[in-house]
Amino acid sequence: MAAGRCGGRLPSRQASAGLLDVPGAATDSLRQSTTRRSITLEAEQIKARRDELERLRAEIEELRASRKRLVLAADADRRAIEGDLHDGVHQHLVALAVALQLAGQAADSDPPAVKTLFEEMGRDVQQALDETALLTQRIYPTTLAADGLAALLRSAALNAGVRASVDVAAGSNYPPEAVMTVYLCWLDALARGSGETRLTITVREGEDVLDFEVVGHAASSDTDLVRVHDRVEALGGRLTVESDAERGTRVYGSLPLSR
Repeated sequence: MAAGRCGGRLPSRQASAGLLDVPGAATDSLRQSTTRRSITLEAEQIKARRDELERLRAEIEELRASRKRLVLAADADRRAIEGDLHDGVHQHLVALAVALQLAGQAADSDPPAVKTLFEEMGRDVQQALDETALLTQRIYPTTLAADGLAALLRSAALNAGVRASVDVAAGSNYPPEAVMTVYLCWLDALARGSGETRLTITVREGEDVLDFEVVGHAASSDTDLVRVHDRVEALGGRLTVESDAERGTRVYGSLPLSR
């Protein structure tokens, strides 16, 4: 028989078909595995894109909110200036006008009274001048260009009547917007100080950045510093606020220098 001549039994047709199907099964398995990996990768990419879109939406919303806060802060500053003008300089000018009228009426009949009125007018004029100078410093400090940042910060502390330590090791040739940001943060802290309060401000120049730190128990909270925080971020910087029972509140800011 043929089987005898071959020395054994030939494989059946089913066995032969099974052997022939092995490469095809491996190809199908590889194709399925590749498809699953492709689907997984596509799902991960879709998720990453969704996360990126959510991040961008959040950044856009924060940008809109910060722009709105900047507008509201500018309006609040204008209202504060109007209030200071009305309650300060305007009242002194009204008193001056009344004193001039009284002096005119008493010029012939009561010379000693006229002398007293002129002294009062002199005091009103001086107070009006002093308050006007402080107001102009708030709007834009004229001493910045003439004397630099250190003199500006010391002058602000003296005007506020707050004990302060000013340590400015940096130079003075900085962009006005960066210097004004440091100045506004310092004014914010001084406004919440008192005669018993001691504040410290340190300004240093790093590598292409201007770093500043305000420390003291009168330093503002994060809520109080929203205006400064938005201004710092608008300039591409960062601002952090930390509270400590011993040192008080520490406000740290860093501003990029693009000269």
